Amino acid sequence: MGKTIAEKILSEKSGKDVYAGDIVVAHVDRIGLQDGTAPLTIRQIEKIGVEKLDGAKKTFFFIDHSSPSPRRELSNDHNLIRSFAKKSGAFLSDVGNGNFHQIMAERFAKPGDLIIGADSHTCTAGAFGAFATGMGSTDVAVGIILGKNWFRVPETFKIEVTGETPSGVYSKDIMLEIMRVVRADGATYRALEFTGETISAMTMEERLTLCNMAIETGAKTGICPSDNKTREYLKEMGRESDFREIKPDEDAEYEKEFNIDVSDLPPLVAKPHSVDNVVSVEEVEGTDVNQVYIGTCTNGRISDIEVAVKILKGRKVDEETRLIVTPASKRVYLEALRRGFLEIIMEAGGIVNPPGCGPCVGIHQGVLGDGEVCISTQNRNFRGRMGNPESEIYLASPATCAASAIEGKITDPRRYL
Repeated sequence: MGKTIAEKILSEKSGKDVYAGDIVVAHVDRIGLQDGTAPLTIRQIEKIGVEKLDGAKKTFFFIDHSSPSPRRELSNDHNLIRSFAKKSGAFLSDVGNGNFHQIMAERFAKPGDLIIGADSHTCTAGAFGAFATGMGSTDVAVGIILGKNWFRVPETFKIEVTGETPSGVYSKDIMLEIMRVVRADGATYRALEFTGETISAMTMEERLTLCNMAIETGAKTGICPSDNKTREYLKEMGRESDFREIKPDEDAEYEKEFNIDVSDLPPLVAKPHSVDNVVSVEEVEGTDVNQVYIGTCTNGRISDIEVAVKILKGRKVDEETRLIVTPASKRVYLEALRRGFLEIIMEAGGIVNPPGCGPCVGIHQGVLGDGEVCISTQNRNFRGRMGNPESEIYLASPATCAASAIEGKITDPRRYL
């Protein structure tokens, strides 16, 4: 019987022939933690009192959620992370380098990897043909101690996407359509395997957006087969030797199969307060917005900023609307700087934050006021996500967000393209 990508990777890492439903203990290749969850993990390890950490050299700490720190207690947590990383020999990405998932994509993730992280959006790295999944802080502590962990091999949903993407429609819109079809809890503990001609035509940055939001369906991971696009991206990052082909067997068995044709897909928006509360932009066009946010591990890459800048260039942000842009990593920031994108954003009236997560998690750099509305490129819009349960968040592509910043209300980006 053929295997899905998830079954192949967990078979390889456990040294056993396994299929959906099996329980395995598997060696992990990468372990990631960010400053919101790492202190919990570190304190668990210290509480257990283990000195030998078999997974320390596979462990990567990212100070990105409150970067730079806005409060004393968070600064103290950052120092705890720095101290532990230095003592254990783990990798540390400090303030200003960018967010966990983007740096993992640029520098570390590769096809065939088994990656765990104390962050639900660890699944972003599935774009490489990796099995990447979030875990609780205690489970990740076990991974750091042992260099391995237990997994239940998930059933897989095959998500086949076909059709040529229309003008004004991007991978974020496609993922919102998948959310609308699969639903927010429709794939709990499943793997989403993305395939089809549309996926094959996507860049790696577009695939990263898809896999990033797999968790929003409840999925354990989202995975794309590796191909020449994967190889080209790794080569661009100076890591071509990390490439290997990972794809499902032709006779792989799937629990469910979804066929999504994007040929006539309009730009989409997820309304408050659920990611699967998805409608076409026309249905909410004209809704006033106080803040527009472009960035995050979902859409803070150079191609996302480029799309926004094409719309913003030569125009001004509405005087009653705040536009905040946060590049996902230092690499993205510097590239945007070289291309003149940051100047265009600021001349339009926008604000550019340092690389990191920014307002997405509601800690600093853009917390919403009571009754305020934000349209954002992030991955979640549940109540209170951006720091205030008395506010509302709409999710959309960078193009829709940029057009909305100009108008001061939710706007169909196609009129600017």
